Formats: sequence, C-alpha cells, structure tokens
Amino acid sequence: MSKIVMKLDELSCPSCMAKIEGALNTTNGVEMAKVLFNASKVKAEFDDNQITATDLVSKVEGLGYVVQKSKVTEI
Repeated sequence: MSKIVMKLDELSCPSCMAKIEGALNTTNGVEMAKVLFNASKVKAEFDDNQITATDLVSKVEGLGYVVQKSKVTEI
C-alpha cells in the first residue's frame, strides 16, 4: 500500500471536495481518498500494483483542478 499527498492550487467550495473524493474513492486500486478543504490537499492510499501516483494526479487534473507538481509527496 502506498500513500500520496497532493497540494492543489485552490479549492473554492465544499462541493469540489466531494467531487474529488467521490472520483478517487470509486477508482480501482484506491483504498481511501480524503480532501482537506482548508489546506487544499488530497491524501490517498492506493495499491501501487493497480494504479500509480501519476494516474491519481492525472485523475484529479482531469476533473479540472490544478495539482502543484512540486508539492506532490509519495509516501
């Protein structure tokens, strides 16, 4: 199991948080995803045999959010 923390440019509303969490939590290989609204961060636990950190970043960006690439931490 791997973990990732992604810093987003900005989240403007709680529905954005729900949109990201919903999309990631229904993605194969993602065990848990949580958005920290006030910090504009996404934390996720995932099975790196099924999905990569790059895939998760792409998924969030595909929803229309900007991930600060220099602030992505894979644990």
